[in-house]
Amino acid sequence: MSKKNSNLRSRATSAILTYALFRWESAATIALTILLAYFVPRPFVWWQWWYWLVIGAIAETLIIVTSLQDAHTGARVVAEMLREEFNPATIKTPKLRAAVQRALDYRARIEELIRHSEAGVLREHLQDSTAGITDWIAQIFRLAQRLDAFERDEMLKQDAQAAPRELRELQARLEREDDDAVREQARRALESKRAQAQNLARLVNTMEHAELQLDATLTALGTVYSQLMLIRSKDDIEDSRAQRLRGDIAEQIARLNELQGAMDEVYSSKK
Repeated sequence: MSKKNSNLRSRATSAILTYALFRWESAATIALTILLAYFVPRPFVWWQWWYWLVIGAIAETLIIVTSLQDAHTGARVVAEMLREEFNPATIKTPKLRAAVQRALDYRARIEELIRHSEAGVLREHLQDSTAGITDWIAQIFRLAQRLDAFERDEMLKQDAQAAPRELRELQARLEREDDDAVREQARRALESKRAQAQNLARLVNTMEHAELQLDATLTALGTVYSQLMLIRSKDDIEDSRAQRLRGDIAEQIARLNELQGAMDEVYSSKK
């Protein structure tokens, strides 16, 4: 988990740095520095043209440092980065797209709540307690992607609907066939169709379970938000409550990981 969080911090820092370099204040500083150095190289006798470059570099450094240190800027840039990485618009099924959007909204509210908490031990406690939220969002997004692909796969749906009828037809043909060679061929076809039907049934059941788990996960994410509100409203910090919160987040992530593994297994066996 720490490696993932470290990776997130690295990407967040890179995103904030990029934002700082391309914000209008930065562009204006660079442009003004170049113009002054070219058109007003020596406004005073003692002035050197490269003094403008030094002043411009200092101003640009201040813009970057203040951008990195500003909590509101950082939160906004990271939120935009995550919305781009886990873009709800890529999910075509309306219900699933709304689920991803809701998960991102919960995360934004949780981050805002932590950001407005009292600086010091309380804020650090809340940040530690919610360290796995971003990984949680990533799992929700991947789960929604898999469900979306399944929902839009008409061939799979047709195969699943047709499998029971085709099984009955093959079974009936096998029972009435009296030619040994044809019976053997029908038996092999029946076994193959039965294996396909079993895999399709497993896939449908797994997807139904995944959809229920997605709903449960969103509910759990909302519960985390309400628990954070409760912790923040207390004057004292209860380690046991924070530990339970971390445990709940870790448990949800583990469940989603397990479900992803089950979906991978079903898809691989279907091929």
